[in-house]
Amino acid sequence: MMASKQSYTAAEIQAWLLSNLAEALKIKPDEIDVQASLDSYGLDSAKAMSLITKTEKMLGFEVSPTLLWHYPNVEALSQRLAEESEDLGSDSGTTVSLIKTPTLNLSAEVVLDPAIRPASKSFKLTNNLDNVFVTGGTGFLGAFLIQELLHKTDADIYCLVRAANQEEGKQKLKKNLQQYFLWEEEYSPRIIPVVGDLSKPLLGISTQGFEMLAANLDAIYHSAAMLNYVYPYSALKTANVLGTQEVLRLASEYKVKPIHYVSSVAIFESPAYAGKVVKEQDSFDHWEGIFLGYSQTKWVAEKLVKVARDRGVPVTIYRPPLISGHSQTGVCNTDDFINLMVKGCLQMGCFPDVDYMLDMSPVDYVTKAIVYLSRQQESIGKAFHLQHPQPVPFKNLIDWMRSFGFPMELIPYDKWQAHLVNNLSSVDNPLYTLRPFLLERWSEEQLTIPDLYLQARRPIISCQETLDALAGSSIVCSPLDSQLFMTYSSYLIQSGFLKSEELGVRS
Repeated sequence: MMASKQSYTAAEIQAWLLSNLAEALKIKPDEIDVQASLDSYGLDSAKAMSLITKTEKMLGFEVSPTLLWHYPNVEALSQRLAEESEDLGSDSGTTVSLIKTPTLNLSAEVVLDPAIRPASKSFKLTNNLDNVFVTGGTGFLGAFLIQELLHKTDADIYCLVRAANQEEGKQKLKKNLQQYFLWEEEYSPRIIPVVGDLSKPLLGISTQGFEMLAANLDAIYHSAAMLNYVYPYSALKTANVLGTQEVLRLASEYKVKPIHYVSSVAIFESPAYAGKVVKEQDSFDHWEGIFLGYSQTKWVAEKLVKVARDRGVPVTIYRPPLISGHSQTGVCNTDDFINLMVKGCLQMGCFPDVDYMLDMSPVDYVTKAIVYLSRQQESIGKAFHLQHPQPVPFKNLIDWMRSFGFPMELIPYDKWQAHLVNNLSSVDNPLYTLRPFLLERWSEEQLTIPDLYLQARRPIISCQETLDALAGSSIVCSPLDSQLFMTYSSYLIQSGFLKSEELGVRS
């Protein structure tokens, strides 16, 4: 239930936002600059939705998720909400939204700095790596990528990390590896933090430091991206697009270095690919209809990578789907949107009956494939699909979870949506805070996020060329069967993310 409608001043709303934003970020309110861009604080989708839900309850009217990111800072957002609070009076049935933003021409965004060209035309891949640069090391995929590089090479791993200093950066990397049970003390000297910021020129590194890296690195693995389904393209561009440009600059200066770029199958989200088979080396010229800001930035960023490739920079592209937990240990990212959805549906006791295919790939398959393929000369210049080679219907997951003893039922999507709106009242259910995100109409077609992932709207991602390239290795993708989901479920229960006593409770 929302609070009864009443007016608040901009100062009151600003103080409230500062307090709650600080709580979500686990920092002090006075550490937040009210004029600093909201996207600089790195809120993920779940935390953003939680903040929106709390804001709605406090103000007494609905707030569109897009509002957070089109008003660029706490000060501007507070003023906007105060104006709406004053104007709406006692009317609590209005959603505070925005004037429709103009449609982006993504093709026009594909502009790579002309200065980014390989220092030399000659290049030969070597597996004798001394110094490797990794972005995204404080994320889920990045942690497993670091571990695989430590095990499969003798290189020192230089990791870009946002921090006040190197010591803090090292602790952030260590903490991230520890939470996924990957930290091994013997490898600590080989993990070297590079204090910087993906969204800044030269990656936030000093000119001298950038040049030293450029002169001494043997390979670059660029897996970092701001993954947030709420942010528009404009809020994600600096990190995901311009950040990729700076990584390409690093790859091309002083000596030529191969760059291994982690893209996404999201580049094929244009309706032009719906129902069509997409192979690894196919072009992806259609961008019309891609409406999520994150997917838009991945489309533009990969186009920049291909421009650099055409100029002679040695690049290899890897396109994973949704990345699931480790196939042997079950360790996964519990803040992942899908895990939050599963937990929320289990607590509700029902899942929507939708035509989805599960094509997620375990993180160990993805990272092993990336590192193996990155060390093959014939991989240079190619793209690889790390999609699960044998996807299964979403309903299989429901059947498996029922067999594990989880009480639930499948109900029509519109009925599930109505249940979400009218019956879900527990703030302990992750879906409660995700409601604005799940129910928002994000496109001219009035599609919700669940609508986007219906099978009829999805391309068929072929990964045959990738499987052929992996044929000489022992790397295989674990089947999406009951054994794998038992492994995942066991971890989620043992970690406390899923509490057995909650699973039979209806919200």
